[in-house]
Amino acid sequence: MSGRSVLVIGGGVIGVASAYFLTREGWEVTLLDKGEICAGSSYGNAGLVVPSHVVPLAAPGVWWQGVKWMLNSESPFYIKPRPSVELARWLWQFRSACTPGRMRQAMPLLRRLGVESLALYRELAEKGGFDFGFRQPGSMTVFFTPEGLAHGQEELRLLREAGVAVEMLDGAAARSAEPALRPGVVGALFCREDALLVPDRFVKGLAKLTESLGARIATASEAIGFRTTGDRIDAVQTTRGAFSADTFVLAAGAWSPDVGRALGLRVPIQPAKGYSLTYRRPARGPAIPLLPAEGRFSVTPMGQFLRFGGTLELAGMDLSINRRRVNALRRSALRCIEGAEELELLEIWRGLRPCTPDGLPLVGRSRRYNNLVLAAGHAMVGMSLGPVTGKLVAQLVSGSPAPADIGLLDPERFG
Repeated sequence: MSGRSVLVIGGGVIGVASAYFLTREGWEVTLLDKGEICAGSSYGNAGLVVPSHVVPLAAPGVWWQGVKWMLNSESPFYIKPRPSVELARWLWQFRSACTPGRMRQAMPLLRRLGVESLALYRELAEKGGFDFGFRQPGSMTVFFTPEGLAHGQEELRLLREAGVAVEMLDGAAARSAEPALRPGVVGALFCREDALLVPDRFVKGLAKLTESLGARIATASEAIGFRTTGDRIDAVQTTRGAFSADTFVLAAGAWSPDVGRALGLRVPIQPAKGYSLTYRRPARGPAIPLLPAEGRFSVTPMGQFLRFGGTLELAGMDLSINRRRVNALRRSALRCIEGAEELELLEIWRGLRPCTPDGLPLVGRSRRYNNLVLAAGHAMVGMSLGPVTGKLVAQLVSGSPAPADIGLLDPERFG
């Protein structure tokens, strides 16, 4: 080996972005995935790039709201009852993280990462040589109840405190900005810097660009074990043989805990199943991404398509389709936008988002193996933070000084 070889495990947005920035820095990169590139959560997500999302999943009030929802199989947040020590530990740590102090500690980091990632997306849209439907129309968090609007006022204060360019619109102004909204909207937060893209076009396009720069991509190659010597990994054993490298990057999303167990590592990620419904976009469909606050879902216009995405279901590594949850997502969208009853359904999708207990990803070097970097656990902002995470991984592998505040992302912070 040359001393400059890196093997990345995971063909979603985090793994592909890591492979891209490593290849650009002159590393000999091999990218592995157990399936195809962009076959998991990176395929059917909402496609939002949201530097405005500075509040982590584990935020004050979320735990108690989740307790009200968690036993309702149609609610935005649902926990499927099952005996699991790992789930119980994760829920306890999640509850402990839902504090004002932890939230305020995380907000500046999420803001910086989001802004940097947006800039990298702009650069790739302008110079990457492939079209992934990047647009920057802003995003609109909409409220249909006075209670939701009251929470919106508090969110407005937090966002402005974090430096987000946001304005509060009344119901009439919201409908004027986005005529596809139904009349019942009482207000909205408009974040003008937010952007959108077509996620599978981005990930697959970036993978092709990375391959053209010299990286090797091996699909249908599932990691099933490792060869190690002391505190170093020598090779990953896969269903297509063994792959050696000098450095390894674990970026397998919700599958990272399974891969980590083969190394004796506990990766504190729970898979959270989400759904999306993709429709043919009507002529008078929304032009701005919509985030109806009370329903906790998204409506994203993607060129000729319109995608509804949402729900959070802690059900383990379960990829079955719960039709009740799919129907609940569709009904929520019907209440939000005009003409939704007539939409032509093209695809029902589900995927597993990798969620950590505190809502922050795991990005950093392993303490047990000195040639392993972890990059996983991005929950609902994996697409948004993909490029900046890839750049951080390249810095960590190269030994370049990483920003001081990424200590909050320490993969072993939960013990």
